[in-house]
Amino acid sequence: MNRKKIYNPESNEHVNDRKIFGGNPTGLFELNNIKYQWAYNLWEVMLNNTWFPKEVDMTRDANDYKKLTETEKAAYDKALSQLIFMDSLQTNNLIDNVNPYVTSPEINLILVRQSFEEALHSQSYAVMVDSISQNSEEIYDLWRKDMMLKSKNDNIAKIFIKLAEEPSEINFVKACFANQILEGIYFYSGFAYIYTLARSGKMLGSAQMIRFIQRDEVTHLVLFQNIIRTLKRERPDLFTKELELEVIEMFKEAVQLESQWGKYITQGQILGLTDDIVEQYIQFLADERLHAVGMDRIYNVTNPIKWVDDFSNFNDQKTNFFEGTVANYSKGSLNFDDF
Repeated sequence: MNRKKIYNPESNEHVNDRKIFGGNPTGLFELNNIKYQWAYNLWEVMLNNTWFPKEVDMTRDANDYKKLTETEKAAYDKALSQLIFMDSLQTNNLIDNVNPYVTSPEINLILVRQSFEEALHSQSYAVMVDSISQNSEEIYDLWRKDMMLKSKNDNIAKIFIKLAEEPSEINFVKACFANQILEGIYFYSGFAYIYTLARSGKMLGSAQMIRFIQRDEVTHLVLFQNIIRTLKRERPDLFTKELELEVIEMFKEAVQLESQWGKYITQGQILGLTDDIVEQYIQFLADERLHAVGMDRIYNVTNPIKWVDDFSNFNDQKTNFFEGTVANYSKGSLNFDDF
């Protein structure tokens, strides 16, 4: 699998000949002439969703954090450390490992935008850490000391490392599914935990920050869902029964890892997040992600914590749990059916 040329004046590729990978682009962004309209639509949503971490009021969180139980503090620190790793990984993975093989300029555009947003999330976590911790190194170094976290991080990264070491068409497709899993499953037990604190009136600034981060992650999820669906049309030869079985195993492993992680950080001591609820929620998310790319659901369970949607949904005008002007800064919204 070859990396695209960043400047290719010899190319005469017509817009209709563009491909997700394996195309022959000139290197110019001719955005008045595009093939994948869904990509440009998503680009505009991402622009309209622009926000900045320092606009979120974290003042109360510093006092709230001091009043958390030791279990709540430990869970918050671990959830935050996990989120820090995943956005750090994605910032590099997208630019260094995925985008170089994508030969559609409109998709290059949104991958660069996504990488910017992942970097913005890293700044968000820095704001959160600075707000609640006298020693930020404790949270940033947690992945080195907590073997459960280290093991999970190793598992998340392995598919992306495989693409870096062995760039091939099939490894690219697997990396797309891995991105879907990362954006659509691995973030969510941490998100749910912080929303659970907010539901009790605690750490509202953190929940507001996560709310904006999650809205970005939804667009990232939609991006890779559309890449997968488009590749199914362009390269059906890659989507073999063998690949399908491997993808199902990837999802099962992700559910197991994320369920174990959610149970580990909550220790069965967080009101509203029992071990059974955590596991069923992650299973529900996996089914939704599989269904979105035309695959069969595995678990066939319902969402056990539908109230989480009230915290994360920008379109729900009846609910306003958060303080601060940033809530009114939102201009974009996203419906999965739009793409």
